[in-house]
Amino acid sequence: MHKHNKHQKSYDFSALVKANSSLHPFVFTNKHNTKTIDFANAEAVYQLNKAILISDYELIDYQLPQGYLCPPIPGRADYIHHLADLLQKMDSQITGLDIGIGANGIYPILASQIYDWKMVGCDINLDAVKISRHNVSLNDSLSENIDIRLQENPAHIFKNIIKPNEYYHFTMCNPPFHASAIEAQKGTQRKWSNLTGESSSELNFGGQAHELWCNGGEALFIKRMIKESAQFKAQVGWFTTLVAKGSHLPKLIKQLDKLKATYKIINMAQGQKQSRILAWRFED
Repeated sequence: MHKHNKHQKSYDFSALVKANSSLHPFVFTNKHNTKTIDFANAEAVYQLNKAILISDYELIDYQLPQGYLCPPIPGRADYIHHLADLLQKMDSQITGLDIGIGANGIYPILASQIYDWKMVGCDINLDAVKISRHNVSLNDSLSENIDIRLQENPAHIFKNIIKPNEYYHFTMCNPPFHASAIEAQKGTQRKWSNLTGESSSELNFGGQAHELWCNGGEALFIKRMIKESAQFKAQVGWFTTLVAKGSHLPKLIKQLDKLKATYKIINMAQGQKQSRILAWRFED
């Protein structure tokens, strides 16, 4: 993990339960005499996330309806810390844009609470926007820093979101990973099997359709993003996105070279999971 990530050590479940008592029923001691939860239990993961946000990031409350993607916070915090490195401690107030905020709204929340950045988050799903707005409204510190917008045209990524005369020091995105609902279901079944050692007939482990897949999957979505980013090169310092599959990088770099963009690849790792941030900008 990034050296500034506060989640380097194991979870302090005593402190977390104190922050969110609803976590207590899900905490148990495993065969290694270590306190933990069942990470295959969606409700347990949600209560853990809520406890972390209250205990470590000073939220007053956090609510996420069942069935929405509930992301591991340590890995999401890593993205934010790497963005801070990319921006090189700029003196001005940092403003960022999260493409595809989802119902959990995790990136703007962390950006606000860790670095006091101003954030705009957008999504194509009205329910996700409403849920994110509700969580912002529950916390005064978030209300001061975060604006949630609906992208009414799924064909666009930045258009209709970035307004005239607005400037963003960065954009960020965790794009839909899968190319179809069937592929998403297979991915969910693999995840369930890895956690439990059992097969599952459930449609998904956690996450709505728009959070898990889009036509063409990750590679095509990012290629669309790169193409559209050229229209907003004067309004954004760095465009960034997570790239889950390293095999997608050559075709993405080819697209960036075609547009004469400058790019960086920032590698990340949490345990055995490998990922990377692709960052690009357009020089004057």
